[in-house]
Amino acid sequence: MATKLETAQVSLPSDSEVSVMRSFDAPAALVYRAYTEPELMQRWLLGPEGWTMPVCEMDVRVGGRYRWRWRSAEDGSEFGFHGEFLEVEPEARLRHTEVFDPGDTGENMGDEPATVTVTFEERDGVTTVTTLVDYGTKASRDAALGTGMTDGMEVSYKKLDELLAKGIG
Repeated sequence: MATKLETAQVSLPSDSEVSVMRSFDAPAALVYRAYTEPELMQRWLLGPEGWTMPVCEMDVRVGGRYRWRWRSAEDGSEFGFHGEFLEVEPEARLRHTEVFDPGDTGENMGDEPATVTVTFEERDGVTTVTTLVDYGTKASRDAALGTGMTDGMEVSYKKLDELLAKGIG
């Protein structure tokens, strides 16, 4: 029987990296869909309450680009990310660049693009997702951590739990 991680496990494998591991009670095929289909991502990748994801454009293939943008219902502030897919192994692995656009939030996550590797490992119907973000420098990693990103990720993961429990169709 697979052991399910009920909350995100955060570690710092190097001076420039953040690793976030979380398990979901669903097969890898469904979790992968939730990570790669815009209409599904817009239902769970929202962070703290009061945020929406009005822009979620994804061309999930090597060389394909993506653009994500979030908006606060409270004050209308926005931020986003964009980048390019470097590796796409359906139901197993995604790797992409990540460029932070602070919009009007005033947040800082460093100046260089990060590289994000997401792996999906299924065992006994439980899929463990590991997200490894390499910011290139300790300063950029620490700036990203300072935004509360891992707390926002866990809020989103709880929404993904709910989506997977309801069935994503």
